[in-house]
Amino acid sequence: MAARFAAFLKNAWAKELVLVALFTIQSLAVILPALSPYTNYTLRINRATPYKYPAPGFSNQSYSC
Repeated sequence: MAARFAAFLKNAWAKELVLVALFTIQSLAVILPALSPYTNYTLRINRATPYKYPAPGFSNQSYSC
């Protein structure tokens, strides 16, 4: 199976260099951000940051007209 895949890549590299380079760069662009240490820090910050902040002085008031 690996030999067939290697033969396919070698053939594709010889015939369509631009397409193989494009798919390689595209796949790296999808995979590498998940392996980045900045992703870990970003996820930690997003978990620690609340979505809704309390508004001082507006609890227990009715906003109906």
